[in-house]
Amino acid sequence: MSVPFLDIRAAYLELRDELDDAYRRVMDSGWYVLGEEVEAFEGEFASHCGTKHCVGVNSGLDALHLALLTCDIGPGDEVIVPANTFIATWLAVSHAGATPVPVDADPHTYNIDPKLVAAAITRRTRAILPVHLYGLPADMDPVLEIAARHGLAVIEDAAQAHGARYKGRRVGSLGQAACFSFYPGKNLGAAGDAGAVATDDNSLADRLRLLRNYGSRVKYGHEVRGFNSRMDPLQAALLRVKLAHLDAWNERRKIAADLYLKGMADVLNLVLPVTPGWAKPVWHLFAVRHNKRDALQQHLQRSGIGTLIHYPVPPHLSRAYKEQGRKAGDFPVTERLASTVLSLPIGPHLERECQQEVISGVQTFR
Repeated sequence: MSVPFLDIRAAYLELRDELDDAYRRVMDSGWYVLGEEVEAFEGEFASHCGTKHCVGVNSGLDALHLALLTCDIGPGDEVIVPANTFIATWLAVSHAGATPVPVDADPHTYNIDPKLVAAAITRRTRAILPVHLYGLPADMDPVLEIAARHGLAVIEDAAQAHGARYKGRRVGSLGQAACFSFYPGKNLGAAGDAGAVATDDNSLADRLRLLRNYGSRVKYGHEVRGFNSRMDPLQAALLRVKLAHLDAWNERRKIAADLYLKGMADVLNLVLPVTPGWAKPVWHLFAVRHNKRDALQQHLQRSGIGTLIHYPVPPHLSRAYKEQGRKAGDFPVTERLASTVLSLPIGPHLERECQQEVISGVQTFR
């Protein structure tokens, strides 16, 4: 049996009629940039997150970049970021003209370690950018407490955590702003690139809307040097359809994760993900650890089981950040994760029989 890492097309097949109707509605409207469809999605997603505002943009990276700019972060500033994250988190800080300052991961949650954040703060620090990695919320209360003590903004990178909860609250409603990606493989995925920023701050939302549209509220009236980062109505319409199913799909992911946790609990040398009592993750990824990760991946591949590695090269060791002068050993937990983490197939359309194949494949690895 062949088991793909993620069957993106399955979401379309399940909702084909609704998605096709949404497509036709947009095409028939003749309106293909921003407009009522985007505004409707923004309202619905803000309600889902528990925030006053949602501002749709054209990617998760742009969401992070513009959120930083609206918080007046720029050249000479520093932003604390996780060492263990996809490079987009760092890139957004760099594109704003600021410097990403990495903090190592918690060895149990793989998210930023709150105990290490305070030591990374300098007189130039302006914000903390925690990531809810793999769909598991970062431990936000200590981060927010540190930020409040030092007068720092907190911007959530929630690109992998649509619908996750921290102590009963949705991620996206915890900091000054929260940034989402709707890349097709996300829990809430578009049919291309799209992103959004959720916030309770009226002024911040207003500035975001200005920046995403060439710095203009009215055509040819440019108040600031803005960007072209507008969500397409077509993506908004498709996301509206999927948003209505997001909680149910996340529950399917939880059921799949529970089956994995039970089925692989006794596998020797395999480290399974943990869920702190304060978190309700949405299982964007099911990331296990094994000291023979590469051999395990090859073993599963021979059985027709797709896997991915998130992420084999930490940003601090990438060529993109060579000028920072970081070296191997600077962030030992992150580097250990990079060499041992393997993501197994998971998703709302993963059949139970396929999961059993994955479990059997992991159990038979020697």
